[in-house]
Amino acid sequence: MNGTLNKVMLIGYLGEDVKMHYFDGGNCIGRFQLATNEVYINKTTNEKITTTEWHNLVVRNKAAELCEKYLSKGDKIYVEGRIKSRQWQAEDGSTKFTTEIQVTEFTFLSTKKGNEDNKPIQSPGIVKNTNFDAENNGLPENDLPSQLSN
Repeated sequence: MNGTLNKVMLIGYLGEDVKMHYFDGGNCIGRFQLATNEVYINKTTNEKITTTEWHNLVVRNKAAELCEKYLSKGDKIYVEGRIKSRQWQAEDGSTKFTTEIQVTEFTFLSTKKGNEDNKPIQSPGIVKNTNFDAENNGLPENDLPSQLSN
């Protein structure tokens, strides 16, 4: 195989509400942390051990607006994306580094926002490509047949 692959799939819980940043020209990004857990048994002590890994997620434009509208701290979400590392100069002159997940697809697994008064959430749930074309509002086309035949 000659190519490379940079793909991440995570299921986890939001550690904070989505923080939005708006730019000139109407573009925006949303940032939030996602917690994933690993549970195992220590073979020596038979103690149940849980470790938490925190992931910095970035969503863009319409996807960011959807996440801000429907997600809040503690909600469960499935995301797909790619790993991106970047660096910048801090105000004190030091160089800062971060590694982020640039989200390309996501599915809300449980949300609290939008559920007030027991109203169902009217969200797309799955969003593919955060570039969102106007034709189908960024929603994936459903190519499943209406009935399965044998």
